[in-house]
This record gives sequence, structure tokens and C-alpha cells, in this order.
Amino acid sequence: MALARGRRRAGGADFWPAFVDVLSNLLLVFVFLLSIFALLQFFQSQEISGRDAVLNRLNTQIAELTELLAMERAAKQESAADLAQLQASLSAAQAERDRLRGALESQTAASGAADGQIAIITKALDDEKVVSQRALSQVEILNQQIAALRRQIAALEDALDASEQRDRESQTRIADLGRRLNVALAQRVQELSRYRSDFFGRLREILGNRDDIRVVGDRFVFQSEVLFPSGSDDLNEAGRAEMDKLAAALVDLEGQIPAEIAWVLRVDGHTDARPLSGSGRFRNNWELSAARAISVVRYLVDRGVKPVHLVAAGFGEFQPLEQGDTDEVYARNRRIELKLTER
Repeated sequence: MALARGRRRAGGADFWPAFVDVLSNLLLVFVFLLSIFALLQFFQSQEISGRDAVLNRLNTQIAELTELLAMERAAKQESAADLAQLQASLSAAQAERDRLRGALESQTAASGAADGQIAIITKALDDEKVVSQRALSQVEILNQQIAALRRQIAALEDALDASEQRDRESQTRIADLGRRLNVALAQRVQELSRYRSDFFGRLREILGNRDDIRVVGDRFVFQSEVLFPSGSDDLNEAGRAEMDKLAAALVDLEGQIPAEIAWVLRVDGHTDARPLSGSGRFRNNWELSAARAISVVRYLVDRGVKPVHLVAAGFGEFQPLEQGDTDEVYARNRRIELKLTER
């Protein structure tokens, strides 16, 4: 740098060093001023923050003083109300004192009349003592009557115990009769079962081994086609012939079964699930099944069977032997069933 300055002096006047020094001094002054300004800003912000805190404390104190003032006013109002109430109570007490004073004077005047009332009450008390003595006598009489009633109640309880004993004995005899009756009924059922077996055995012999007449459990089953035309309740020729055989067997059975055994032959009519055509006189399968059962019962009655031993029932399509919608299933479900049972 000294070489450069020497060269500049050699060439002419050199202002650069002075300019640089001036700029440096200005920069230092600016930095100093900026520092002072920042310092002033810091102190000023601190002072403002302190003033805000003081102001907040003052506001808090003002709010507390306002609340204390409101409470003081409320307390003052309550004190005024209490004072007014006390004044009213004092006035009422004074009025009550005056009233009691007047009553005391009246009581003094009525004291003489009270003495007369005491004398009257004393006399009434003496009369009550006489009445009480009479009441005690009546109570004694009542006690004697109660004792007599108790003796009667004891006698009635003894009679009731004896009656309960007889009732228990009667219940024992009734239970024994019930057991005997059950045994007798069981014997009747067994006897009816024997007659049923004999009756079904004879029907098998009379009707023969036919595919359209079969035994299902304790029932004889006739296919409807054996007895009736399609959709009709009129017995056909073959059906009447079979019913003649059945009637003869029933008449013979009526002569064998004792009269004390109550029995019936139930005739049940069944159809398949196919609806009837609208042109017939039956509205549905139920009416057709019932009509067919009734036709069988009427025919048997006409052949000498007693009506008391016959029952007709129609079930329509609601109790099929088999489930399905084939012609074979429908044919097996169209039937007349005969069942010998108790009445």
C-alpha cells in the first residue's frame, strides 16, 4: 500500500486515503448512533412494559374496590330491610302486649264464672263415676258371655276336626274308587282293543287282500275310487257292496260288545290337495270329504247299524298320508278311513 501511495504521489494529488478515513469515521458514527438507538428502544420497551404491569394492577385494584363497594351497598340494603322488619316486629309485639293486657283483664273478670263451672264439672264427675261403676258391671257380664262363646268355639273346633277326619276318610275312599275306576277303564279299553282286533280281523277276511283297501295303524283305509265317483259323494255299486260287508260285520259286533262299553266307528273322509272345479255343488275339498263320510254313515245306518255307534268327520286335504304332488300320491291321499274307538 505504501508503494501504491508513493506511486500516487508521484503521479499527482491522491485523495483516496482521506476519503476512506472519512467513510470509516462515518460508519463508526452510524454504528454508534444505531447502538444508542437500539439501547434507547430497549429501555423504552422496558419502561412501557412496567407501565402496563402497573396499569393492570391498578385495574385489578379498581375492580376489587368496585366489587367491595357493591357488596357494601348490598349489605347496607339488607341492613335497612332488617331494620324495617325489626320495626314491624316491634310494632306487632306492642300490639300483642296490648291484646294480652286486655285478655288478662277479661280473664280476671271471668275467674268468678270459672268457679261456678268448676262446681258444675265436679258434680258431672261424680255422675260419671256412677256411670263407670255400671259400665264395670256390664264388662263383667260381657266377660262371662265371652267365656261361654269360647267354650262354644272349642266345641265347634272339635266338631270341625271330626268332620275333617271324616273328609280325609272320604278322600281316601274316593281315591280308592278312582283307582278301581281306572282299573275298570283299563280293563274296558283292553276289552275294546280285543274287540277291535277281532273286528279288524273279520274285516280282513270279509274284504280280502285288495290293494285299494289296506290297514294303516289302527284304521282301515278305503281308496275313494273304490266307493265314490270322482268329485261325488254318492256311493257307487262297488262301494255299496263293500259297505254291505262292513255293515254286516258291525251289526255282528254290536251283538258281541257288552252294552256298558261305549264305542263308536269313526268314518273319516279325506281328499287330495287339488282344488275342485267350480261347476260342482261342493265349494271345496272339505265339504266333499265331510259329505262322503256322512254318505257312508247314512248307508250303514240304512243297513241296520245303530247311529249311536257311528261318527262322521271330514278333513279335506289337511291330513295327507304322504307328501307330494304326483298322481300316485294324490290317489293314496283320497280315502275313507274307519277307526273303532271309545265314545
